[in-house]
Amino acid sequence: MKGWRAEMPQEIEACFLTTMEAAQVGIFVIQEQRFRYVNTFLAGLFGYLPDELIDRCGPLDLIVPEQHPLLIRQMNERAAGVPGQPYELTGVRKDGSQFPVTILGSPSRFDGRPASVGTLFDISRQKEAERRIRELADYDVLTGLPNRRLFRDRVGQLLAVAEREGSSVGLMFFDLDNFKRVNDSLGHSVGDELLCAVAERLGSLLRRYDTLARLGGDEFVIAMPGINAAGAAEVARRLIDECSHPFVVAGHELTVTPSAGICLYPQDGGDLETLLKNADVAMYKAKEQGRNTFQFYTAEMNQATLERLLMESGLRRALKQQEFVLHYQPIVSLESGLVVGVEALLRWRHPDLGLIMPDRFIPLAEESGLINPIGDWVLCEACRQARAWVDAGLPPLTMAVNVAPVQFRRAGFVEAVAGALAVSGLDAGQLELELTERTVMHDAEINLGTLSALDRLGVELSIDDFGTGYSSLAYLKRFPVGKLKIDRSFINELEVDQDDRAIASTIVSMGRNLRLTVLAEGVETREQLAWLKKMGCDMAQGYHFARPLPADQVTEVLRAQPFLNPE
Repeated sequence: MKGWRAEMPQEIEACFLTTMEAAQVGIFVIQEQRFRYVNTFLAGLFGYLPDELIDRCGPLDLIVPEQHPLLIRQMNERAAGVPGQPYELTGVRKDGSQFPVTILGSPSRFDGRPASVGTLFDISRQKEAERRIRELADYDVLTGLPNRRLFRDRVGQLLAVAEREGSSVGLMFFDLDNFKRVNDSLGHSVGDELLCAVAERLGSLLRRYDTLARLGGDEFVIAMPGINAAGAAEVARRLIDECSHPFVVAGHELTVTPSAGICLYPQDGGDLETLLKNADVAMYKAKEQGRNTFQFYTAEMNQATLERLLMESGLRRALKQQEFVLHYQPIVSLESGLVVGVEALLRWRHPDLGLIMPDRFIPLAEESGLINPIGDWVLCEACRQARAWVDAGLPPLTMAVNVAPVQFRRAGFVEAVAGALAVSGLDAGQLELELTERTVMHDAEINLGTLSALDRLGVELSIDDFGTGYSSLAYLKRFPVGKLKIDRSFINELEVDQDDRAIASTIVSMGRNLRLTVLAEGVETREQLAWLKKMGCDMAQGYHFARPLPADQVTEVLRAQPFLNPE
């Protein structure tokens, strides 16, 4: 600092130097692009001692080469007396590592010649904080994928380019089927790990200019610029194939299946919101097709989705407004012609649409979870009506009630059945629960416990739609089932189709050998009835006898017994 000694008293100079050495910011004096002074803090930032820099090196030795033109311009301006503004550069330490710095220089003189003095700040922490803020704003914290905000920005740019160039953009919306089961059975931490594993694996399938984002939960979306329908379908196929290989998470081997919906810009929408909505519609269409598949969007699907939403809101209202009603179809003994039971069949008396059949709303009720409260109502109402007929002096009969798979598998189903019997006062032996073949064979060992608990209550059990699924005879022997119902698909052409007759006859024979009652459903003609009697079938129901009827009309049938065989 000898250049300043003539200008300041020695004590002031010593105090000045002590202050600069104590400062926790880099301080320098530059002249002719060489350091004439650096304080210890600045030298330490770059991994040097002050003597290794002073009169030996210049700023160009401490900054990345690509920024040298900017730095030279700044040093020349300071030397010319132009005041400086803060600017950022990338510093290079003695060991070669890099870090961001901010520099503020001012014109000065040293030994009578132009120079510049200034300060240098290490802004690594500031930059890291800014990066983290951007990351939190733009990226999903769990998976590290772009979040909804960043995805929106990127797709906005892609759509602008596509509009300008007349090209296309594909959007694929997908989620993981039954992901909630993973969280419920193994815990949310395992579910989170699975989402990260899925994100990592699927990211490898995409082109570098595609964007995979997580919108929340188990919902993901992919933006694919310049892709046609065939290309989007191929990506969807690879997605499904990749998920078919198990993920090993927290010691568990898990297989997940995706359902995906695809739409294309511009034909399926001109903005992100429309495209996302339509891809979501297509995804739910894929779920309706059995999951683990993909579907493209069509305008017709949009209308179907609107109807679905209206139907679901209507179902919720129907429960509260008591719009559901039961009709009953008689079950007839083929030996005597006596009506020995009825099957309770649900109807929805819609205030605007009239009577709606269950095939229009039961699938939606199952998907939305409404099947459980609806099923509870059916159980209670059917038991109440059966008890009312007993109290009216009619002979005891079997009340058959269909049980949906979701309803059967839920915790507390056995208790719900017991509660319906207790409230109505109906004898348990008069209640028969009908379960489809697929329902009882899915997780057969688990279901065996539920079936046994129902059997201990005294409830009768039957297998509905028998012959349409796959039954293990070993399990059929173990299940406490008392009745098989031959599916109507084998009855429709019984009088003309030899194969149907062979199947129906085999079921009847098997039922007899297993000491099970066999009932044929969907009987509509005298010829069908004659064949069933010839086979030795025990019971039948169908339009040949009666359509499903309201309770008051069934009461008249039970009194009249119009199907009795002549002696």
